[in-house]
Amino acid sequence: MPIYDYQCTSCGHQLEAIQKFSDAVLVNCPACQAPELKKQLSMPGFRLKGGGWYETDFKTGTKKNLAGGDKAE
Repeated sequence: MPIYDYQCTSCGHQLEAIQKFSDAVLVNCPACQAPELKKQLSMPGFRLKGGGWYETDFKTGTKKNLAGGDKAE
């Protein structure tokens, strides 16, 4: 799912929100409750969920180099 950046034009509060493409744009600021949130133009960010990714499923033996795991010497 994409991660969007928002900023309130009223108080300047910034936040990130994980939303589906089909979700409505956020409007109300959680800090000041004003309906002044605007979506910011930023680098795309997304989160991959579940198995089936090369890093977790298809590497074997010493080639597995997952975060927090033992590194091959």
